[in-house]
Amino acid sequence: MTSFDLLPGDRQSPVILHVPHSARAIPAEARAGIVLDDVALERELDHIVDAHTAELAEEAAGRCRVRPWRFVNRLSRLVVDPERFPDEREEMLAVGMGAVYTRTTHREALRADGFDPAPLVERYFRPYAQAMTEAVADRLAATGRAVIVDVHSYPTEALPYELHGAGPRPPVCLGTDPFHTPPQLVAAAREAFGEAGLDSPFSGTYVPLEFYGRDARVSALMVEIRRDTYMTEPGGPAGAGLKRLAGALAALVDAVRH
Repeated sequence: MTSFDLLPGDRQSPVILHVPHSARAIPAEARAGIVLDDVALERELDHIVDAHTAELAEEAAGRCRVRPWRFVNRLSRLVVDPERFPDEREEMLAVGMGAVYTRTTHREALRADGFDPAPLVERYFRPYAQAMTEAVADRLAATGRAVIVDVHSYPTEALPYELHGAGPRPPVCLGTDPFHTPPQLVAAAREAFGEAGLDSPFSGTYVPLEFYGRDARVSALMVEIRRDTYMTEPGGPAGAGLKRLAGALAALVDAVRH
């Protein structure tokens, strides 16, 4: 099974739509140490997966005047979460959700005590990070800049694992970084999506470590869409809101291309 796909866009597009959390697939070898039975695991996937975000990004890409590139994770974030730091810098380690999760969204055991995450990090996390680094480098070489738009979703009601779940939960939350998110990128997103909050309940952006805090030619924005605006929670089908949001995402891509 391919763990990720880089789906080509136009050579002149600097934009990469990054979709890290849309999949449910867990290969047999990645189930080692998981203590949930099949029913409980499916329930956990309903809560943790950013359902339909790959479909949303695909729909948006098809509407853009210049097609963006898409980098899509094909495995569940319960295998590895490619957006975490792989070491002690990761604040989500406090709730068992570093690069390899050991706890569930409800802070219950996901993997057995003493589980060694190193094989999963080596097999899945590092190749993903390298491929994303190369994708960004390719956009820099082709266009002189790279714009990473992270496509996520989040539940209407806060889940117990959330470290900052007490704040506002707007229809769209824009996650920013002080170095990599210029004001004009935030302004373009607010113009495209309308009602959008900033850095609550989730903050920050994803930038490969080779560029993080070092290369201002790489800009990034996290787009977190509240799930009740486009789907039935938890883990249910998408609704009419998905196409509306795809149109908004396409408008953002078209704006930042310039």
